[in-house]
Amino acid sequence: MIPLSPRELKRTLKKLGINVEELSNVKLVILETDNSEIIIEEPHVIVFVSQGQKVYQVIGKSEKIIEKKEGIEVSQVSFSEDDINFVIQHGGVDRETAINVLREADGDIAKALVIIEERKKSS
Repeated sequence: MIPLSPRELKRTLKKLGINVEELSNVKLVILETDNSEIIIEEPHVIVFVSQGQKVYQVIGKSEKIIEKKEGIEVSQVSFSEDDINFVIQHGGVDRETAINVLREADGDIAKALVIIEERKKSS
């Protein structure tokens, strides 16, 4: 496959009858199923339009999964291995503690580090 710049790709797809447009300023995408919600924060969204149909491509860095169980919502947060290693290194904690604190902080690294520091002060 010949590598194309975004501009060339857009031009080539247009020749094939596919219009490409990027949605700007998208803050959140929520995918809702019967038993869970997937929340993608700060996504990059591209819309492909062909023959009157739209296809949305969503690319996100972080996601939050909320499972619904009999009217009760249980939150699951996902974070990367890099996030865990960052908290281990800068918080001076072991892996298990880093993961637990990241869950408690809903995946927010800065909040996780603040929680670790507060616990160290109160110990």
